[in-house]
Amino acid sequence: MASVTIRNLPDDVKQDLRERAARNGRSLEDEARRALVALVRPEPPKERKSIGQMLYEASRPGVDLPIPPRSRARIPVFDAE
Repeated sequence: MASVTIRNLPDDVKQDLRERAARNGRSLEDEARRALVALVRPEPPKERKSIGQMLYEASRPGVDLPIPPRSRARIPVFDAE
């Protein structure tokens, strides 16, 4: 693997990267590596499914959907005046 040295990186950019690495539980070096890889090799966009496709997939045999419990209907009470 190759090594890269980045000179003249603004201090605030390095600090932001350091904070991002801490939030993600990574080292500064690992966070920078992942950021560069994501920049150079972005993931292809995920295929968006239509509502019809999602309903079809949910209705296939073997897919159990939860049935919500029924509740008793509330009968409105009107005050007689």
